Amino acid sequence: MPTFVRRTVAVAAVLATSAASLTACGSKDDTTITVLAASSLTGTFTDLAAQFEKEHSGVKVKLAFDSSATLAQQAAGGAPADVLATADTTTMDSAKTALSTTPKTFATNVMVLATPSDNPANLTRFADLDSNGVKYVVCVDTAPCGKVAAALLEQDHITAEPASTEVDVKSVLAKVTEGEADGGIVYTTDAVAAGDAVKTIQIPDAAQQTTTYPIATLEQSEHQDLAQEFVDLVLSSQGQQVLQDAGFGAP
Repeated sequence: MPTFVRRTVAVAAVLATSAASLTACGSKDDTTITVLAASSLTGTFTDLAAQFEKEHSGVKVKLAFDSSATLAQQAAGGAPADVLATADTTTMDSAKTALSTTPKTFATNVMVLATPSDNPANLTRFADLDSNGVKYVVCVDTAPCGKVAAALLEQDHITAEPASTEVDVKSVLAKVTEGEADGGIVYTTDAVAAGDAVKTIQIPDAAQQTTTYPIATLEQSEHQDLAQEFVDLVLSSQGQQVLQDAGFGAP
């Protein structure tokens, strides 16, 4: 079964579980809300979900991370969820029929070239991707991380084709940290989260392809107040500090 299909099935399973939880819940003190978020938000939203649960007794936050395109498709299809956060505005717009509030930008990000910590190909600059024998990986072009990577490759006149395309940025990073690729184009935040497992090479004029992250509540949410409160936490000074500590830029 293709990786993309497996991921989509996995997300559907999470959402189905959420639906069962929502059906069983009858009050704010016994409630689960489901947040669909781009995979590059895994660390920060896990922290924010824990904070939200701490501040809302009896409320659980179920997180579903995947490619923004996959999650937007799920949301637009009416999947039982409460909040959608994507890694670009275009993908969020594709789910506009499911949005109950106007999307708010809560963070920005830029991409870098990550190599394994031992940097076996001795990459020192982005242009080295064109060197003979270098294997690098990017996201699929349907994902925001893939669209940005493609724009950066064109912008910097890189002509070598990637060794593979991955369903999301976490998969790209995994290829790098596991030594299956000499380099991978990932978000700054993913490189920060990987710590000593990777080395980071800046991409020339990466800021020209800045990624903008929007968030909104969903029409199908059965807990609109709680959904909005989660959005408010992400937009708050507390939420912004968590994001900035992880390497995200300000909205």
